[in-house]
Amino acid sequence: MNASFEQIVSKLSSGELYDFPGGVHPQDKKSISNQDVIRRAPLPEKLIIPVRQHVGTEGRLAVSVGDHVMKGQPLTRSSHPFAIPVHAPTSGTVTDIGQHITAHPSGLREQAIVIQPDGEETWTTLTPLSDYASREPANVVEALCDAGISGMGGAGFPTHIKASGTKKIEFIVINGVECEPYITADDRLMREHAWQIRQGADVLSHLVKPQLIIVAIEDNKPEALDAMKIACKDNPDIQVVSVPTKYPAGGEKQLIQVLTGREVPRDGLPADIGVLMFNVGTCYAIADAIFHGKPLIERVVTLTGGAVEKPGNVWALIGTPVNHLLGEAQYNSRKQKDPQVVMGGPMMGFTLNDAAVPVVKITNCLLVPANGELIDDTSERPCIRCSACADACPATLLPQQLFWHSKAHEYEKAQEYNLFDCIECGACAYVCPSEIPLVHYYRQAKSAIRQQRDEKARAEKAKERFEARKARLEREKIEREEKHKRAKEARAKTASAGAPKDKVAAALARAKSKRAEETSTTPENDTSQSDKQAKVAAAVARAKARKIGQSPQQTDAEQIQQASMPAADGQTVDSDISDKQKRVAAAVARAKAKKAQRGNPDAAESVDSQTGSASQQDEGSSETGTAEDDKKKRVAAAVARAKAKKAQRENTDAAEPDDSKTETPSSQEAESSEAESAADEKEKRIAAAVARAKAKKAQREKTDAAEPVDSQTSSASPQDEGSSETGTAEDEKKKRVATAVARAKAKKARREKTDTAEPVDSQTETPSSQEAESSEAESAADEKQKRIAAAVARAKAKKAQRDKQNENNS
Repeated sequence: MNASFEQIVSKLSSGELYDFPGGVHPQDKKSISNQDVIRRAPLPEKLIIPVRQHVGTEGRLAVSVGDHVMKGQPLTRSSHPFAIPVHAPTSGTVTDIGQHITAHPSGLREQAIVIQPDGEETWTTLTPLSDYASREPANVVEALCDAGISGMGGAGFPTHIKASGTKKIEFIVINGVECEPYITADDRLMREHAWQIRQGADVLSHLVKPQLIIVAIEDNKPEALDAMKIACKDNPDIQVVSVPTKYPAGGEKQLIQVLTGREVPRDGLPADIGVLMFNVGTCYAIADAIFHGKPLIERVVTLTGGAVEKPGNVWALIGTPVNHLLGEAQYNSRKQKDPQVVMGGPMMGFTLNDAAVPVVKITNCLLVPANGELIDDTSERPCIRCSACADACPATLLPQQLFWHSKAHEYEKAQEYNLFDCIECGACAYVCPSEIPLVHYYRQAKSAIRQQRDEKARAEKAKERFEARKARLEREKIEREEKHKRAKEARAKTASAGAPKDKVAAALARAKSKRAEETSTTPENDTSQSDKQAKVAAAVARAKARKIGQSPQQTDAEQIQQASMPAADGQTVDSDISDKQKRVAAAVARAKAKKAQRGNPDAAESVDSQTGSASQQDEGSSETGTAEDDKKKRVAAAVARAKAKKAQRENTDAAEPDDSKTETPSSQEAESSEAESAADEKEKRIAAAVARAKAKKAQREKTDAAEPVDSQTSSASPQDEGSSETGTAEDEKKKRVATAVARAKAKKARREKTDTAEPVDSQTETPSSQEAESSEAESAADEKQKRIAAAVARAKAKKAQRDKQNENNS
């Protein structure tokens, strides 16, 4: 159980103290360097300031190469509570920023700023806080952080963190014990600057508000003890205590135990038991920062050892190379077999790998031993299990077990024996008869374990980042899916609202696609009967297209000759005529054939005469028997197919005009003296188209129904091939035949217009309207049909007579 505050104060007043286990009594050898006052080292040629000189993280750079800096100017900025700045020790120019070897047992390289002094020693603007007592503690703590003050006793813990704790503090201990041999920096500082140390203690009292401040000084420093008593005698809350000389009484845990009897718990801090400890050098730096505004840019360093001719203590600027200070102490290399410089004391210090290492904030001594002055690490012998190390350990550890596990790299076992409770005081190595450098093995083991922990921590952080990224990607994926789902629902809602229009558009698209497919087929690839009829319709359309481009003065013979040449230009014309025109022409022919098939002799004769006039004229009376019957059968089959197609095409084609029927009958009217002025233009074109279709069909039959007819007006083509170029007489004959047929059809159309409400021009629009017209024609008066048949017969007779005349002429 820890002693109470009253018990501790009572015991201190009576001069009684507690003790700690273990410890050793080495020769102090302090008289080598404590005889002279602290002198100031000369300015070096360059200063190397490591960015991190404390426990924590390094600050952010505030300067660049080539910048001119003032003395006391911050070189880094504090961006983290454990990142305190470093300052320019003198004015000069920044010549380099990079990795440099630093004060480390392994000679590690760290980032450092190199300054070339200009010798002017020009200070930056300083901001002291002389009225700190009237300021908020937070302002004072911030000033300590900005001054870059950290523990100067060896740990290097940031002072502003320690001074701004929230736990209740009963004791502040000012550590002036300085128990390690050779080192006298604190001794000389207390002798010469006791009052400033007292001022630093007052500032800490204002920040922490303890119940008592204890200044602990080892009893082998009587001059320092007296100086501190004089400086603190007017403050009853500060008590100066003399501590028996015993190594390592200056250790934090050991000194607290000596003064208060309280033990710092394992993995705990002194604040956990109501105690805070500060070094006397730290108190001096606090006073300098608060009362003068100076940052921590220099400290007292002991230069000692048998290999220096001028030992003592010097004020060394932070960043001063060690070799520069050795020159100041007049280093004598002849007194050393191998060059050796120890940073720190002989018990806790470490040998430097390079004399260019700079002085840092925790550097308190540079020991340059002569030959044989210190134990040689190379003389290590096997452990004899004497247990002297365990007896000397102030932390009550088992150094022997720690040594074996550390040497075997069994770090987990070493941690089980509380490796990190070791304060590396070196007492075990000091008493070891085998001269084993035990602390060296402990440091290596601690460093390896810390490295493993760092790697594990980095791996954990990487795993956390990976898992966070994975979760983020999964979240984004879900969000995208939700977004797509909402967009799909919106599209579906919009589509359902406009469904009727979409259906109409889809139907039109299908119809157009179907027409495109039908027009893309060529006559050479079609072998079915329906394809033949499509070819006939295409031939009718081609002839009409050619006719549109001709003048009224062009002869029918020229039209017939052009229509009889499908191999030359059939492909080009086909691409210009729509599928609708083909279907209309074919439907007209099928409707007429159907009328003839249903039993009306006169009507049948009329249809036959219209659909086969050219054939009868070419073949003569010898071929009108069997060929006529076959023709009627094919026409009836075509009519049946037309009815089947009518229902599908009725909606898409009924409203579209038949451009193929827009040709003018100007040529017919010019040759016909009996043309009717009131006849409808469309009716005349229909009649002409029917006549041309019949002529084309006659030509197809003459060639054994194997070759499609390429033109409606090509009925005279077989005659031209069978004869030897009959010339103008043949053309005149064909003109008269066509004119007669046109007149007959015109008269029929006029009569039907008065008897039925349906316009005749519906024959030119869709197959369905043509079929309806055919039905009306069947129910109409036989008189009209007879007159039409008579007119056709007269035309045939005239044509036959002219044929005979032509034959005679030829």
